[in-house]
Amino acid sequence: MKQQTLKDNLLYQRKLKGFTQEELADKTTVGVRTIQRIEKGEVQPHLQTVKLLAVGLGVEVNDLIVLENPKEETIKRKWMLLLHASPFFGLIIPFANVLFPLFTWMSKAEDNMIYDEHGRKVVNFHCTINLMLIISLLLFFPFPGFNFFGTGAVFLFGIIFSIKNTMSALDSGTCYYPLSIPFLKPKI
Repeated sequence: MKQQTLKDNLLYQRKLKGFTQEELADKTTVGVRTIQRIEKGEVQPHLQTVKLLAVGLGVEVNDLIVLENPKEETIKRKWMLLLHASPFFGLIIPFANVLFPLFTWMSKAEDNMIYDEHGRKVVNFHCTINLMLIISLLLFFPFPGFNFFGTGAVFLFGIIFSIKNTMSALDSGTCYYPLSIPFLKPKI
């Protein structure tokens, strides 16, 4: 969903009240040119100008100004941390590296597209890692030396990319899990 901006809200409220830009300017002592520039998104007006426009439109200042929720970013970071770091439970509980992010993804995918995208990538990667671990164990079972090397390499690969992507998701909101098989395909 697109976040509404001041210009969108001003235009919407002005048209909702049936005012032209000139009529709103007369009611508010804000110049017509200033109103035009705000509605085009060319300027960010002073708070006093927004208050005058709100009074002229008969609305609250909050109906015009888009206020960011400062807690929203903190909550988003916590969910991203949970999505990307929860696979480490797989070091203690078998298959928890898939189950924990899967359940987290299933509960948060509808809330935000970012959770959906990241959750799919995490689950796909760790399903792929589990599959690679099983194959390496079965393939090299008769050869214990190769078994240790192959399984260890897959295990280390999973840990390194999990740590890298946890930090990347928290810092820049991006992640890249190579060699993932797309078990969960993105919504179209």
